[in-house]
Amino acid sequence: MRILITGGAGFIGSHLCDRFLQEGHHVVAMDNLITGSQDNIAHLAGNPEFEFIYHDVSNFIHVPGQVNAVLHFASPASPIDYLKYPIQTLKVGALGTHNALGLARAKGACFLLASTSEVYGDPLVHPQPEVYAGNVDPVGPRGVYDEAKRYAEALVMAYHRQHAMDTRIVRIFNTYGPRMRLDDGRVVPNFIGQAIRGEALTIYGDGSQTRCFQFIDDLVEGVCRLLRSDYVDPVNIGTTREVSVLEFARIVNKVAGNDAGTVYAVGSRIDGDPQTRKPDTTLAADVLSWHPQTELEDGLDRTIRYFRAVLRLPA
Repeated sequence: MRILITGGAGFIGSHLCDRFLQEGHHVVAMDNLITGSQDNIAHLAGNPEFEFIYHDVSNFIHVPGQVNAVLHFASPASPIDYLKYPIQTLKVGALGTHNALGLARAKGACFLLASTSEVYGDPLVHPQPEVYAGNVDPVGPRGVYDEAKRYAEALVMAYHRQHAMDTRIVRIFNTYGPRMRLDDGRVVPNFIGQAIRGEALTIYGDGSQTRCFQFIDDLVEGVCRLLRSDYVDPVNIGTTREVSVLEFARIVNKVAGNDAGTVYAVGSRIDGDPQTRKPDTTLAADVLSWHPQTELEDGLDRTIRYFRAVLRLPA
């Protein structure tokens, strides 16, 4: 197949490029590099089956030739990014999704949307199944990302129903691994960056907030299985091992060999930060026969080794 991946120079997008190239497909990565990086795809330079197009998908998309699948992964994804680029985040969720759908329709291609667990907001149901409609504040600071993704999902389903398009929606839960940015503001790179520098890990709030962290390889496998399936409605992809932020900090310190411990930041938890987040992955197991394979400690070890190599720190 010839596959277009928007956001192809991003953390997740670049790993998808690798996977599809390994499977023998031709990959076109499209990115405006607001939050993505050429470093993530530098190893693909010279590969005749790989193309890179520098482009903002909020503008009309033109890709000459055949396209068999469009995977729309373009969007700022961390709070520090979408709070810095609120309008761009809304535009890529609305205009970008519209343009990517238009291209897929013109090419007769399958379309897959990267959505997010943030569509559930600060959930009142735990764990969160796909049928849960969410508890989202549309005018809060996180609303620019939450509502962009909720609108994108609605647009995808409208194209599916109105134009009989072949579409997929993956709701991605907290994912970590190599190629994350140390400065992207999320808890995994924050903690790892502090741990490998021998610093105390900063806890916001009381540390009782819970998350489930999945390794990038498991997410990529889930996305590939979903693309190959014929399932149209949203599917959660994430691990169900739930840990508090405080417990997670202790695990990171242990894996990194950091004895500096933790320190609490002054003030309450970040505004709008969900207290709990855990996917119900029954659907992924039933429809895709998908289960996460990577233990948290193993994934963290691989990620820590990556960041130490990037910063040229001793292993």
